[in-house]
Amino acid sequence: MNVVPLGDKVVIRRLDADEVTAGGIVLPDSAKEKPKQGRVLSIGDGKRLRDGNLAKHQVSEGDRVIFSSYSGMEVLVDDEELLVMSEDEILAIMK
Repeated sequence: MNVVPLGDKVVIRRLDADEVTAGGIVLPDSAKEKPKQGRVLSIGDGKRLRDGNLAKHQVSEGDRVIFSSYSGMEVLVDDEELLVMSEDEILAIMK
C-alpha cells in the first residue's frame, strides 16, 4: 500500500535503533530509545502560500533526516510503523 501525504506532510520510516552503546554495552529492547533519524518515503504537494501558490519542499524522497522524539504521528501500514509529520517538524537533512 502506498501512503500519499497531503500538503506539506511527509512520510518517514525510522532508522533502526543502536543495539550497542559506544562503550560496547548491549542494550535490551526496554532500554532502547526510539531513533530520531529516518528516511523520507514520500512527500506531499507542498505548503499552500497566501497567494495560492505552492511552496517547494526542502526535503525530497530518500533524504536521511533528523527530527525530535515527539514529532509526527505514528501509523501502521502493512505491519510497518511509519511517521507522518509536517515538514516543519524536520530539524535537519544528513548528507
